[in-house]
Amino acid sequence: MAFYKEWAGQFKGYNRNIKLAFMANILTQIGFGIFMVIYNFYIRELGYSESVNGQIISMTALATALILVPAGIASDRIGRKRAMLFGAVATGVAMLFRSMVEMQELLILFAFFTGLTTAFLQVSGIPWLAENSKADQRVHLFSIHFAIMTGANVIGNLSGGILTDVFSLFVDQLTSIRITLLIASVFFIAGLVPILHFAEAPKDKNDVSVLKGFSFKISAKNEGVKIIGMFAFAQLLIGIGAGLVIPYLNLYFADRFEASNSAIGIIISLGQAATAFAMIIGPVVVRKVGEVRAVVILQLMSLPFLLLTAYTENLWLAAIGFLFRQALMNAGNPIQMSLMMSRVNDSMKGLANSVNQMVFNLGWAVMGPVSTGIVMRYGDYWGYALVFSITASLYLIGSLYFFFVFRNYKKTKTAAPSVKTV
Repeated sequence: MAFYKEWAGQFKGYNRNIKLAFMANILTQIGFGIFMVIYNFYIRELGYSESVNGQIISMTALATALILVPAGIASDRIGRKRAMLFGAVATGVAMLFRSMVEMQELLILFAFFTGLTTAFLQVSGIPWLAENSKADQRVHLFSIHFAIMTGANVIGNLSGGILTDVFSLFVDQLTSIRITLLIASVFFIAGLVPILHFAEAPKDKNDVSVLKGFSFKISAKNEGVKIIGMFAFAQLLIGIGAGLVIPYLNLYFADRFEASNSAIGIIISLGQAATAFAMIIGPVVVRKVGEVRAVVILQLMSLPFLLLTAYTENLWLAAIGFLFRQALMNAGNPIQMSLMMSRVNDSMKGLANSVNQMVFNLGWAVMGPVSTGIVMRYGDYWGYALVFSITASLYLIGSLYFFFVFRNYKKTKTAAPSVKTV
């Protein structure tokens, strides 16, 4: 009861902008969840090899990595609402085209375009929540935000597999996948409605920001820049590891265990549901051991389950390993975001979030072809076992780095004003 009252009290304290952001997040993430769990199979059904899947995933991640910092600066400059509106409209249109085109060049082109447009949503969401909340609300707020996002992905992942199998009873497999992808696109575009109702405070024109237009100067001694850089390196290590395995989990279950679309959707959905629950209990862990230790403990606990998934030949054990790895590894994300957002000035929040996500996506972009190449060379068992093992090593290094760099940061505090430049 105390746990329920704590979270209910937190939710009641959030303003209308935050609650509208939750609604937008639910709709877009359901659409994206449906789309991403099925799209790899769409490429395969068109007759393309796994290398094409790798190219598409890499180009999407590369585009996002390239545009994230400019998108973050644009978000700081033009406002979060405009940036999110552009991202939602452009991404929704791109998803519609990706559901229909078949030429390899167009598939890669629209994948690249999707990477560019989704960046505007990614860099604006967290700063929007931070700017509409108080510092002491943010650990709970980001935990709810990521839990809602993950829960919506659960619905999307589950729906994607089931819808495809149901439609395949009446039409051929390619058509059933295409219909499912179009439904996903409609859900994503529906997220525009709550974004349109955001109430954004006008920018103070007299404020001398650290960022001025698209050209800016930042003092090398600025604490905010130092914090951003340290977080970015930790995320780069994790992103490289994640890029080896996360985009291909649906193919892993299909190739090694010959699981159906529905089974894969259910497994991935259960993993997402476990992640949502783990994110909700994250603040409890923070109270006991502090933010930094909470992140490191949760990430290290995920490694045995990642290795279980790598080497087992039993579908149930693989599903259990995936479920716990997914939950534990991602449970620290809202805690990390709270830590970072509390230590940079509002004028740098978009930049901080964009740099953090840029290096993560860079890891995905670099490792996509590497992962598919290893699996194609060594087969469905040893190929996946090898890439999962490399990922575990990178996660271990990233977690230890995070601990040793941030171990003295014990309690979230409001960010100090950034150093202004003239």
